[in-house]
Amino acid sequence: MPKGASPKREREYKKLETEFKKEHRYPGREEEVASRIVNKQRAEHGETKQSSSGGNKQSAKK
Repeated sequence: MPKGASPKREREYKKLETEFKKEHRYPGREEEVASRIVNKQRAEHGETKQSSSGGNKQSAKK
């Protein structure tokens, strides 16, 4: 987890990581996938300096 992550996000990361290992999902990549999920959630909730590039933009309707 990157510096500045809240304790809540740290717990969420650990929970996801152990869940993936227990269920044998993403073999060898459990840490990577868990951190990507948590980082995406942090960006969507404005907890990072820059928001995610794809989630919050609205397309212009003509």
